[in-house]
Amino acid sequence: MRGFSVIVRESGPVTLIGGAAITRERLAEAMAVAPHVVAADSGADAALAHGVTPRAVIGDFDSLSAAGREALPPETLHPIAEQDSTDFDKCMRNIQAPLVVGIGFSGARLDHQLAAYNTLVRHPHRRCVLLGEEELVFLAPPALSLPLAEGTRVSLFPMAAVEGVSEGLGWPINGLNFAPDGRVGTSNIAMGPVHLAMTAPKMLVILPESAFAIAARALLEATAVWTAP
Repeated sequence: MRGFSVIVRESGPVTLIGGAAITRERLAEAMAVAPHVVAADSGADAALAHGVTPRAVIGDFDSLSAAGREALPPETLHPIAEQDSTDFDKCMRNIQAPLVVGIGFSGARLDHQLAAYNTLVRHPHRRCVLLGEEELVFLAPPALSLPLAEGTRVSLFPMAAVEGVSEGLGWPINGLNFAPDGRVGTSNIAMGPVHLAMTAPKMLVILPESAFAIAARALLEATAVWTAP
């Protein structure tokens, strides 16, 4: 099993392509923010289908096609054979960048999508936003400012017990105890710019896809970061 080394180091944001279906429009949107492309296993097939050659392919290679493998330069292939983690987890622990924009990690299978959310929490020191066709998801950093338009839907879902404070939400979260088997924060509303602060790296933020540029900029500008577990 490969250790927790770093395969990809970039000073700028990275687009990470997963195995679920992606559109040319969503790929272009991600690459406008994160021009460096990495693929998780069969995500390389999706990248090649859209005319993009990833600088690295990371995974157990159980779904990358033979044609895709042949089309990729050998030095870009980084197989990790162990089966104790998902390909997304393998990528997150081996990519060092200021932000990872993940596409192709939602919509196809619910179990894979839930596993991706688990990975966000397992690697809180890696800033990552998962961009889907209708929504985006990211782990809230210790403090975050989102210049959202009034009426924007803001959902908060805890992956473990966590508390927080907010400004700019229709229903403030101050003093509330969140837990996956208790209180959750779905379908809140921004009254304008939103400020959030969390006590632990356990809260997922879910926004409409249209807020992607705002969310990516906010994550890049957030000064406080969670430490590695």
